[in-house]
Amino acid sequence: MKQLLFLIICLAAIRLTSAEDIKDFGRDRLNSSPRHADWVDIKSGDRTIKAFVVYPESKTKTPVVLVVSEIFGLTDWVRSMCDELAENGVIAIAPDLHGGQKFEDLDGARKATSALPEEQVQRDLDATADYALTKIPAANGALAVCGFCWGGGWAFSYAHMNPKLKAAYSFYGIAVDNAEDAKKIACPVYGFYGENDERVDATIPKGEELMKAAGKKYEPVIYKGAGHGFMRSGEPNNPDKRDGDAKARDEAWARWKTLLKQL
Repeated sequence: MKQLLFLIICLAAIRLTSAEDIKDFGRDRLNSSPRHADWVDIKSGDRTIKAFVVYPESKTKTPVVLVVSEIFGLTDWVRSMCDELAENGVIAIAPDLHGGQKFEDLDGARKATSALPEEQVQRDLDATADYALTKIPAANGALAVCGFCWGGGWAFSYAHMNPKLKAAYSFYGIAVDNAEDAKKIACPVYGFYGENDERVDATIPKGEELMKAAGKKYEPVIYKGAGHGFMRSGEPNNPDKRDGDAKARDEAWARWKTLLKQL
């Protein structure tokens, strides 16, 4: 039920409707990156899923950040975010939770994401996390999770599902909404929200209350003038970006870089 709410909130706020936007945004970064990237197979129950991994240029072992996509699935933009994370010193791994599906429009993404069983998503995230901790020799054993929109909700939720996480970074995803889940969260949760996104922002106060009562660390920041999805829409190479989203993206990255160094 909670994951369905993630989806409803994301769909209500999304401004992207073009298949071109969904598929191609971020491709220039992928094509010009000097960093090494791989597609890997990961066993998840009786299924095998694909995941995209990008490595930083580093002479030492580094932390891993598990990246959970928006409802559009493992798009070029999500993979470009993995590359940007690797540029900032961590290994990034993004599982294809949509089983290789490609979407021609928003409605296709909506239908596919709403059909994903919650148990399957958690199982795939667990399998990817285990892979990151046991199958990547360049990893140093520290694991964090991040997610955007639908994935942002999952990042917050996964913080109470996996006690091995060192941090969770939730980008415009709804906050924890019950005391039992809050009590199970074993890592700091850092929230990144747009000012013009009340559908999501309205969940923050209860999340703060529950996390405080449970003695957990939750640090939400709301970026002025930004809307839902500002990490994507504020991209430098987006010709239609709005000033508020671009500024919020820059400020969010500045904050995120500092947090990543703490891993």
